[in-house]
Amino acid sequence: MSSSTLRHKQSANARRLARELALRLLYQVDIGQIPLEECFEFAVEHMPLDEAGQRFARELASGTLQHQQKIDSIIARFAIGWPPERQPAPDRNVLRLAIYELLHHPETPQSVVISEAVELAKKYNSDESGKFVNGVLASVLKHLEEYR
Repeated sequence: MSSSTLRHKQSANARRLARELALRLLYQVDIGQIPLEECFEFAVEHMPLDEAGQRFARELASGTLQHQQKIDSIIARFAIGWPPERQPAPDRNVLRLAIYELLHHPETPQSVVISEAVELAKKYNSDESGKFVNGVLASVLKHLEEYR
């Protein structure tokens, strides 16, 4: 394996961990009503991420929270019959995180965002959650330019 391939894999893994940390932060803010900074300080002690990964996780979480009202309206439009307040907390927060990244990080391939979101939904809820998240995000993708 070449050194550039190894660096790419390490970078992808660091971003995956950063997304997972961002999801945990969003979940704690959502369910525990704990301020983001308080959650962040506790979370980074329990997740091995370098400084760049921590910055990415913080940006994802804070950006998602900053745009949550708009993101929730997008979710409500495409998760027909399942507005965010009726969804399980892991699914709701995975969708929020993924939609934020799709809208505000166009440099990240859309397929990567969706794949990561599906894996997080399956890890933190169920295989059915992965299918639900995939379906909602596929619908969002068709209309993404409307929201940018």
